[in-house]
Amino acid sequence: MAMPAEPKEFSRAIENLIADFRGVPEDRGRSRRRPMKELGALVEDMMVKYKIGRPSTEQTIRDHWAKLVGAANAAYSHPVVIERGRLLVLVSHSVVRNELFQHREPILEKLKKLPGCAEIRGLTLRAG
Repeated sequence: MAMPAEPKEFSRAIENLIADFRGVPEDRGRSRRRPMKELGALVEDMMVKYKIGRPSTEQTIRDHWAKLVGAANAAYSHPVVIERGRLLVLVSHSVVRNELFQHREPILEKLKKLPGCAEIRGLTLRAG
């Protein structure tokens, strides 16, 4: 007789009966067990989700930031993250903040030409 590849799933009532017999706490939660995944597939999913080892849109922007806003403005500003289609930029000087605000449309046009940046719709400038 061949053994099944996967162990049989028991109902919560049976699991609790076995737990009571063994003297361990019962499972009173509402959640169901998720099906098991291969470790390699799980690691790959996490690497894709968190962009580990892959170029991110934010990193592309950071690499080209001095070309987009100029070296003087880049020294006082740092692109951080894209939130809801807007690029958050921390600016450490009010004059640079005003300069970036005045030139936001040309900066956005240049940004949209970078690979993976077409979805950016605006800039959010914050003191930082």
